[in-house]
Amino acid sequence: MTTTAASFAAPGGTSGAGELLQLMLDGTPRTRAELIRMTGLARSTVGARVDALLAAGLLTPSGEAASTGGRPPARLAFNPDAGVVIGVDVGATHALVALTDLRARVLDEAALTLDVTAGPKAVLDQVARTSRALLKSAGRSRADLAGVGIGLPGPVEHSTGRPVLPPIMPGWDNYDVPGHVMAALGGPVLVDNDVNIMALGEHATMYPHVEQMLFVKVATGIGAGIISGGRLHRGAQGTAGDLGHVAALHGGDTRCTCGNLGCLEAVASGPAIVRALRERGVDLQDSSDLVRLAKAGDLAAATAIRDAGREIGHVLATCVSLLNPSVIVVGGRLAQSAESLLAGIREVVYGRSLPLATGDLQIVASRTAGHAGVIGAATMVVQHVLSVEQVEHQLAAAAAG
Repeated sequence: MTTTAASFAAPGGTSGAGELLQLMLDGTPRTRAELIRMTGLARSTVGARVDALLAAGLLTPSGEAASTGGRPPARLAFNPDAGVVIGVDVGATHALVALTDLRARVLDEAALTLDVTAGPKAVLDQVARTSRALLKSAGRSRADLAGVGIGLPGPVEHSTGRPVLPPIMPGWDNYDVPGHVMAALGGPVLVDNDVNIMALGEHATMYPHVEQMLFVKVATGIGAGIISGGRLHRGAQGTAGDLGHVAALHGGDTRCTCGNLGCLEAVASGPAIVRALRERGVDLQDSSDLVRLAKAGDLAAATAIRDAGREIGHVLATCVSLLNPSVIVVGGRLAQSAESLLAGIREVVYGRSLPLATGDLQIVASRTAGHAGVIGAATMVVQHVLSVEQVEHQLAAAAAG
């Protein structure tokens, strides 16, 4: 019988169990005696909390410790298989849907071709169908689903999960994305913009001990996810990191999709580079062609991408002076031609920013192989459902019957 993170079914004595669980999320198996020493709590108190977490399936036996005489004490560990999470990364023309455990490790995934301009119902119904198929293939049910995390390619009010005037998503403005998905799959459903979840995913997977990090996505649009103090920084209305609509140094009067002139996105995004090259007679259709040409050594493509990197670098130099990150990760479709793009970014950032800010600064390509979004979406859910407050709430509700 599978115990679910969604129900966290457990007997009484659950108060404080959420705090105890936080100690176990580092993955280190511990005995009850070790937990008593770490917390300073009474044996009976620790015992009640451990029993509640064991009954919920959130802790599981993990071998035995060395005996000091008598029966060896049992070790306990966090159980990442107590439930599953659906992580979704929606792009303008594609989506990746992943099934993960409670450590946001991908168990299975499916790539979708879609058109975000088809509207929320068509896109979210396709995501829901794929999610159900992944659950079925893994032998899991909706009862095992701890939650769903979704990243969207536009501004999102994180507190409500509703898109806010997304430039490339007609019909999505103020749409109740969580309500739609909860009706199809259950909840909770958490939604954020795609760059924020990519920042979460890259940070959790590759840089968990880095306190200050920027994740920059360069694709159809340009945006940044900001990790500050080890946590995602969304800003007052959730629009922190909207680099694409900062004025570019050489933006001139180029019209942007947002309606303004001279935005970074209008001159340095994938479509902007493609448009500029086509005007110069280069035969290519989209960003995939651009990346292919750059990888094949095409000088015009590589030069155009490096020039775009320089434009992005001017904006990032300001970010470096303002935020002082220790790592800047560059992801998105254009990062697949990483060397040309990174060369342009590094040239300007290292040249413009003060030595104190750049002495230990790393500017690197994403290392999550296109999975930063789904891992981040799942991480967003895991951080929520395994928080002290949520664990306490679920255990108390189950204990009350």
